[in-house]
Amino acid sequence: MTATGPVRAERVLTSGTFSLDGETFDVDNNVWLIGDDAEVLIVDAAHDATAIRAAAGARRVTAIVCTHGHDDHIGAAAELAELTGAPILLHPADRELWSVVHPDRKPDADLADGQLLDVAGIQVRVIHTPGHTWGSCTLHVPFLEAVFTGDTLFHGGPGATGRSYSDKPAIEHSIRERLLVLPAGTVVHTGHGQDTTIGAERPHVPHA
Repeated sequence: MTATGPVRAERVLTSGTFSLDGETFDVDNNVWLIGDDAEVLIVDAAHDATAIRAAAGARRVTAIVCTHGHDDHIGAAAELAELTGAPILLHPADRELWSVVHPDRKPDADLADGQLLDVAGIQVRVIHTPGHTWGSCTLHVPFLEAVFTGDTLFHGGPGATGRSYSDKPAIEHSIRERLLVLPAGTVVHTGHGQDTTIGAERPHVPHA
C-alpha cells in the first residue's frame, strides 16, 4: 500500500482519572495516532472517545492498541471501537484489569511480542515490556525512529510500580533488555508527559 501524505505521529491530550487499589488520581493522558492522511492506528483510548474520533477525522482507523490495561488507558476503548469500527488489541496478561473496566466487552484480539501491525504502508512492531503491568507493551515504529511506551518508560526513567499487577525488577529488566538496545536517537512517545529519547533515559535505568 502506498502512503497518502506523510506518515506521522499525532498526539491528542485527554484528561480524566486513574483508579487502582482504592485510590483515584486526576491524570492527563497522551493518545497517539500513527498513520497518514488515509488511515491511522490509535495508541490507547484514554478518557474521551469523541475527541479521539474527531482527531482521526475521516481517516480509517485500523486498530485501537492498548499499551496496558489501566483504566485511564482503556476507559474510552469500547466507545471508540463503536465509533470507528476498529478492533481493540490488548496483551492477554492484562485481561483481568480490562474486565474490571469493561466486564461485558472483551478485546477483539491479543497483542503478542514480535507481532507486526500494518498501517499507512509501514509496520508497527509490538514489544512485550512487562513490569508496569504484566501485559504492558511498547510499540516500535522504525520508519518514524520512535517507540510508544505507554507507562513503561518516561522522561526521567521507568514507569511506576508498587501497585497491584506491577513489579520494579521486571520493568527495569524490560527497559534494559528490550528498549535501551534501540538506537540512542529513538524518540520515546510516552503515555503521560513529554517526549524523550532512548539515549537520554539510559542513565536513569539501573544496571542489572
